[in-house]
Amino acid sequence: MTSVITGDIIGSRRQQSEHWVEDLKKILTPFGTTPSQWEIYRGDEFQIEVTNPEDALLTAILVKARLRAIKSDARMSIGFGDKTHHSERISQSNGSAFINSGELFETLKKQKVTLALRTGDLSFDEKLNLMIQLALTFMDSWLVQSAEFVALAIENPSLSQEELGQKLGINQAAVSRRQKRAQFDLVMHLDKYFRTQIKQLTAL
Repeated sequence: MTSVITGDIIGSRRQQSEHWVEDLKKILTPFGTTPSQWEIYRGDEFQIEVTNPEDALLTAILVKARLRAIKSDARMSIGFGDKTHHSERISQSNGSAFINSGELFETLKKQKVTLALRTGDLSFDEKLNLMIQLALTFMDSWLVQSAEFVALAIENPSLSQEELGQKLGINQAAVSRRQKRAQFDLVMHLDKYFRTQIKQLTAL
């Protein structure tokens, strides 16, 4: 089982400069090599394969936080399933993970949702998507400082508030405030719950 994130930059056509493409490349580079593990295509659309499905949700949240930190955002669908055709370009690979991700992505605009997932297990999908939608009520409005904190904290899970503060150039009390404002603990609870549920699903 693998997972695929399909996304596009919200309002990219309204953005004056093209520098967000370079920003997006920088954000996606840590996720492996392009175009086999991630790819930007059609200008503002991208795909990432997350080979460990348990990491998929946190990866999407990290991309969102990195984008919100530069005053941008993305619509993303996460599809789970198999990979039956391996291509040199992820956009040309195939399998149920790709189909689930692609089909769900086409419905996001209509649903007015910026993040959703599909495994094909209806009760699992319904339950997790409801939780994600509730989390989006604050994730969709993260301001730059909150988003920067979230991204840094996800990328450095072992760092203390004090160490995160040193990286951000702020004191520990300010880190604590940002953590609270971003509802970061809730995000991590959601991720933990998702991991236990997806593990059970993949074990079936």
